Amino acid sequence: MATANKICSLGRRIYRFAASVSGVIALLVILWSCTASDFNAQAIAWKTYSNSRYGFEFPYPSNWISLAASENGDGIAFISPQKNSVEIRGWASQQLPNSIVTDESDKKIKPNFKTAQGVPGVMVVKVDQQVGSMTLTLTHSQVKYYLQGRSKSQEFPDYYRLFYYIAQQYRISMS
Repeated sequence: MATANKICSLGRRIYRFAASVSGVIALLVILWSCTASDFNAQAIAWKTYSNSRYGFEFPYPSNWISLAASENGDGIAFISPQKNSVEIRGWASQQLPNSIVTDESDKKIKPNFKTAQGVPGVMVVKVDQQVGSMTLTLTHSQVKYYLQGRSKSQEFPDYYRLFYYIAQQYRISMS
């Protein structure tokens, strides 16, 4: 009985390892096909969303549909007219002063992205079995700014370039 348990336990470990390795390989294949360099922004008609409460703006395709803005004015979401599972969200929130912040996770992640405006931020790309997302987080003064593009995971390579371009164009008021 003990031998059977060890074999099953080893089998589960091998399966988990293989599943995690295949997940990483799938993510790398998806991202490899998603280079942002060949995106043609001039082929798209753009509008600009501006948030007066937090002083940020970003472009979005002019034919995308805006969802109802949040009541507190912290941001907005747009969905593709062709596929309502594809969305772009931009929002912001006030941070607590540094002396009160207890979340150490923000300090561990170093900036890996810079907007065209020159603002450094953290870009995180996640793709699981159902959803792919790209989330940009910028911090300026006591405000955290976010931009997220999401789609079904199998469609994510088709939208990665669009999401990346919008993230590059994200602007915040530096005053």
